[in-house]
Amino acid sequence: MKKKIILYLFIIISIFTNSYDAGDKSFTLPAYEKFVLPNGLTVYLMENKEVPLITVQMVVKASVFNEGANYGLANAVSEALLFGTKTFSKSQIEEEFDFRGASLRTSADKEYTTISTNFIKDDFDDLVAIFKEVITLPIFPEDEIEKWKSRQVSVLTQAKESPGSVISNYFSKFMYENHPYGNPLDGTVETINKLNHEKISEFYNSNYLPSMSALIIVGDIKTLEMKSKVENIFGDWISESENYKVPALEEYFAHDKNRVLLVNKNDSHETTFYIGQFGIDRKNRDYIPVTVINTILGGRFTSWLNDELRVNAGLTYGARSFFSRFNSSGLFAIYSFTRTETTFDAIDLALEVLNRIHTKGIDEETLTSAKNYIKGQFPPRYETSSSLANLLGEMFVYDFDESFINDFEKNVDELTLEKSREIIKKYFPSENLQFVLIGKAEELRDKVKKYGEVTEKEILSEGY
Repeated sequence: MKKKIILYLFIIISIFTNSYDAGDKSFTLPAYEKFVLPNGLTVYLMENKEVPLITVQMVVKASVFNEGANYGLANAVSEALLFGTKTFSKSQIEEEFDFRGASLRTSADKEYTTISTNFIKDDFDDLVAIFKEVITLPIFPEDEIEKWKSRQVSVLTQAKESPGSVISNYFSKFMYENHPYGNPLDGTVETINKLNHEKISEFYNSNYLPSMSALIIVGDIKTLEMKSKVENIFGDWISESENYKVPALEEYFAHDKNRVLLVNKNDSHETTFYIGQFGIDRKNRDYIPVTVINTILGGRFTSWLNDELRVNAGLTYGARSFFSRFNSSGLFAIYSFTRTETTFDAIDLALEVLNRIHTKGIDEETLTSAKNYIKGQFPPRYETSSSLANLLGEMFVYDFDESFINDFEKNVDELTLEKSREIIKKYFPSENLQFVLIGKAEELRDKVKKYGEVTEKEILSEGY
């Protein structure tokens, strides 16, 4: 308990000591070293000596692209890594990290999996030995898998009681259909029930490879000393699938007409909705100006969408717009919710706001405000060792370098009104819009037809 309190104090101190000085003209990424071990493992080391903490993270390109029809398998494997290793049981792993006030977490995204830990630097040798086994020697005990499946099925079942928790899955599936980007990351009740030790082990053996992974260490370290340790600890991680290649990503397709997915929830007294289209991918060079413009439309509390739908019309507690980006695709969506009887008032008003950004555009004052907001929000995102480790992990997965960070403010400043008009026309959809509504279908069915061709589903049916 004492170590846990100390660790929490150090984390708080690190946030304040690393806070961005508003007087600084720019924020740049701290120096780091990158190298590749003979087994193919990429390593990033970054010194951050403000407090005696270390973040260790492993990023693996294990994703929904490799799970086929076994939706939720990539996520299940990430969870099952913590169920025990050849040396340590699940309870021993939990007790050892908890005793030292440390954390050990796994998380899966659609394109990669992350295993991360934070601890006081004096615990490095002991905890990294366990960390390594979690990644390289998991055993996936059947009894723990069955217990997890039971919990996951319960979570998935309960999630459909909350439309806001599942509407993104419906939207992704509606947009991507059978493309892997449309796969629900958490799986479905049916697919989770079919998972077992064999499927989990097979996915692990085919995807958790040093050549597909990056080890990131950020914190109170000495780079030369840590480089030697990393080589000794992880240099013997040899995969069985030496010839594994990342599967080619299919081309996604555009939808050339307005479409509506109406998901019926009979007991609902409100409607949750998305309005969107395909957006931008991770490699798009216009990401920064797109972000600035989206801040105006729906990216902050004082956005046009939130002002009109929440503040002025009182139709909702919140409205926003966002771009979600993948390696070779992306989505744009407007999101909100409202009472059943005001569904079409809210959707029509959201469409008016989206149209306004095309027809009226933005003025210099609005653009300047958004640019200042983005620049102010940017540096605090990288105040801690954990956030810097996350950034390095994304640099590995999405193959970009520090210029994204170092040139960020310059690229924001270079956005002009003329350029903003080009960005709006190119990336903010005005036609062939895709609508997903979750609510009481019998009260929405007739009027929703005005938005496009309608497909209906039941929220209690299997999958999305």
